Amino acid sequence: MNQLASSGQLRASFLRWALVLVPLVMLLGFLSGKAGGSVADSPWFYSLTKPALYPPPETFPIVWSLLYLLMGLAAAMIGAARGASGRGLALSLFVLQLLVNLAWSPVFFGLHKMSAALYVLAALDIAVLLTVIAFWRVRYQAALLLLPYLAWVCFATLLNWQFIEANPEAAGYSSANAVTRVQI
Repeated sequence: MNQLASSGQLRASFLRWALVLVPLVMLLGFLSGKAGGSVADSPWFYSLTKPALYPPPETFPIVWSLLYLLMGLAAAMIGAARGASGRGLALSLFVLQLLVNLAWSPVFFGLHKMSAALYVLAALDIAVLLTVIAFWRVRYQAALLLLPYLAWVCFATLLNWQFIEANPEAAGYSSANAVTRVQI
């Protein structure tokens, strides 16, 4: 026998990891959203000027649920890759990016700090990219599962920036020091 584990044992290992990580990641995402407050009941958010790229509000729970599912499955693939070189680093980066991800909703929706939330997203973009690279080195299929997530957080970064541009007062920028040009 030249294998350490049979294909059945590998599948069972993946399923065990998935049964823990998928619900955990989805639960943490749900709790982060709740910590940020209900968007549906937020007068602050509804008073903001929405950028042209802002998708319909019902898009967000659907997209995030799918992304958290893919994230959990990708992490389960890495978790099941016992003995693989770089597995520990990949899982550590996954946890790091997940913690940064979970910080965004409370900062943006809970604290109403759009500029700080943009910095959180910039850190998240980098953390997710590093996670994708680390996952690729362990199991490229797991990295492929994270690519929609990477695309979405890059889109979220652009959207956050557009919210700041469209709502400078709400972002903490005063127009008191603004320069007005008059052409005669």
